[in-house]
Amino acid sequence: MRAQDAGRRAQDADMRAQDAGRRSLGADTAAVGWRGSLASRGMDLIAVTPRLHLLRFDVGQCYLWRDDHGLTLVDSGPRGSGDEIADAVERIGGSRAALHTVVVTHGHGDHTGSLAEIRRWSDAPVLAHELEADCVGGDRAPSPPVLEEWERPLYARVEEHLAGPPAPVDATVAHGDVLYGGLRVLHVPGHTEGSIALYEPDHRVLFTGDTLAEHDGAVIPGVFNRDRTELMRSIRALSELDVETLCFGHGDPVVRAAGAALRRLVA
Repeated sequence: MRAQDAGRRAQDADMRAQDAGRRSLGADTAAVGWRGSLASRGMDLIAVTPRLHLLRFDVGQCYLWRDDHGLTLVDSGPRGSGDEIADAVERIGGSRAALHTVVVTHGHGDHTGSLAEIRRWSDAPVLAHELEADCVGGDRAPSPPVLEEWERPLYARVEEHLAGPPAPVDATVAHGDVLYGGLRVLHVPGHTEGSIALYEPDHRVLFTGDTLAEHDGAVIPGVFNRDRTELMRSIRALSELDVETLCFGHGDPVVRAAGAALRRLVA
């Protein structure tokens, strides 16, 4: 009976999360950061914390995390953003050489689009999960999602942009790896097979990629998922972390009581 009750609670949490996603997103692509073409036309540089900056583009976003050794770039934004990212690195780190690591949370084009441009001005290694590297490198297309009915109109408007320009991956990462600078790799399959989150335990910062999103102050599951059941399992695992700041692939970061917001999503 206890196992059945636990199963019912998990199913109820998933249903509530789906309802929150429908209410928050509807069929409006702007709700998850999709506006127009995936070519960048501008960037806002936003200080989230003294160590964390959000680089927000017309479509999507990425992050610069400053550790004791320099800067890590989490995702690379849409194509055409490479020069703007270089400017941000210079402003925050003092020179382009401050960038020591580039890591992508998964292989969709709004997260990998400027990798090839960044490689022209930086020697920082590009990292991706071992199940995602061939997608980032252009050896295969992103796996198609299994769409909820309410996601179909939204997906139809962005599908053609989900494969970004290919860029070589210098090294692959796996669950439990600790990157130079201290970010810990967490394999969070569901959005894609090789999606990862990155956790900095000392500062309680979690980069979720598209496993989670934010809209109108609500933390919601990401959209366009390969396996929603697996996604919710990954979210439940993330909810067990001690987190103060949540950083999403789409939406505003949550900078206070983020762990409580995450736990409410799966309660």
